[in-house]
Amino acid sequence: MAPLALVTGASTGIGRACATRLVDLGFHVLAGVRNLDNAPERTEALRLDVTSEDDVAAAAERIGAELHVLVNNAGIAVSGPVEVVPVDHWRRQMEVNLVGQVAVTRALLPAVLRTRGYIVNMSSIGGRVANPLFGPYSASKFALEAMSDALRREVAPHGVRVVLVEPGGIATPIWDKGHADADQMLEGADPDAVRRYGTLIEQVRRSTERLAREGLPPEAVAEVVGTAVTTQHPRARYVVGRQARIQAVAARLLPDRGFDALVARYLRR
Repeated sequence: MAPLALVTGASTGIGRACATRLVDLGFHVLAGVRNLDNAPERTEALRLDVTSEDDVAAAAERIGAELHVLVNNAGIAVSGPVEVVPVDHWRRQMEVNLVGQVAVTRALLPAVLRTRGYIVNMSSIGGRVANPLFGPYSASKFALEAMSDALRREVAPHGVRVVLVEPGGIATPIWDKGHADADQMLEGADPDAVRRYGTLIEQVRRSTERLAREGLPPEAVAEVVGTAVTTQHPRARYVVGRQARIQAVAARLLPDRGFDALVARYLRR
């Protein structure tokens, strides 16, 4: 019988690529999707909204006693100036990108413990570096990294491997959706506040559009996930992409003000 894997947020982008890659590696993959019609081919569709207690409980029941790989990939991207983003949008960002991952992990951890399996948490270079206008998104990913570090140290003695994957610029639909949501949010925001950040908003928009054009395909992340869950001793963190590696090194080596200046210079390009 093929080992069992679950990938959340598997309908598009990185999650879809990860589900397909795991099938190629011989796993029976449960594709966690909100619309069953959007599951990748060769996977078993599983209705799973990570913020729904009923969906999470049903997923645990379907999986049963043993799960070899859990890929916590579901996520959204809320962007905008800290002053402008409404508090309920911050709550939604944390509910999906952090609390939902915790809920799924807690429900399925007994099954992963039984197989001494793998938990892969899909973070981002934004989990190390908080760039302007990405405060909500980075806050959720910083928190996910903290949770993952704690979990890794808790379950390592029991044979479970916890891995963080930190992609940089990846061409996925999450950014198009994020831009659309941000535009809608700005329409209802205080005009003075929007004007205050107008130049920065345009700079960041150009930057993200450039990354979307030049970004790696989701399959590059899926390859890393496949490597991590077929390695006896995976790394705690995998940074994916040249742009992400540069940011990670710069953030580690430069003082905060120096990194601030580097970000400002990049956005003026």
